[in-house]
Amino acid sequence: MATKTSIRKKLARRQRVRRGIRSKITGTPERPRLSVFRSNRHIYAQLIDDLAGHTLAAASSLEDGIAGDSPVAVSKAVGQRLAEKARQAGIERVVFDRNGYRYHGRVRALAEGAREGGLQF
Repeated sequence: MATKTSIRKKLARRQRVRRGIRSKITGTPERPRLSVFRSNRHIYAQLIDDLAGHTLAAASSLEDGIAGDSPVAVSKAVGQRLAEKARQAGIERVVFDRNGYRYHGRVRALAEGAREGGLQF
């Protein structure tokens, strides 16, 4: 079982990685940042214009119509839903922000779903 100190170290490491990623990428109105948040149960994604500080489109596993037989399948469906909303908003290209999470599993499935939906990154 994880101790409190090991959990703190894990969170501190993710925050450090996250700061490094965010120092290199920025979302613009033409090419917003696709930010991913992953909790134990759900996954959330949003397209953010960092210059204006606005969310242009968002999707999550809590929305109606998002279903799958595994968490990875649900994540892929969330990515496809976000790509659909982005197309409606006139967005084709994005910058991917994995938010300190490793690029595998649910985060990778969301990215692949967004690519299949037509987003380029």
